[in-house]
Amino acid sequence: MVKRSGVTEPFSRDKVVVGVRRACQGRPVDEDAFQVLAQQVEESIRSTGCAEIASHEVGLAILGPLRELDEVAYLRFASVYRSFSSVEDFEKEILDLRTARAEEAPAEQ
Repeated sequence: MVKRSGVTEPFSRDKVVVGVRRACQGRPVDEDAFQVLAQQVEESIRSTGCAEIASHEVGLAILGPLRELDEVAYLRFASVYRSFSSVEDFEKEILDLRTARAEEAPAEQ
């Protein structure tokens, strides 16, 4: 994994778990879910076939599974990862979550 500073270090599933655990603090998420999410992220990264991947790409790989796991934790992680600087940033992300949820809901018959 290549960090913003240009430093290269091996991918660490543990670092993924630590970051996700921090975002999930106080949320009803169990330890097994952290491990499953970290495995999903690792598989996603390995499936690219690239020997090196930017740390930014690791963050992107975390966002999808985290959104499925816990929307509040997702907002926390996204706010740091995407450097939210205003209430409007949160409002836009919440609107995007609501839109996605509505699209995923089965159509009423």
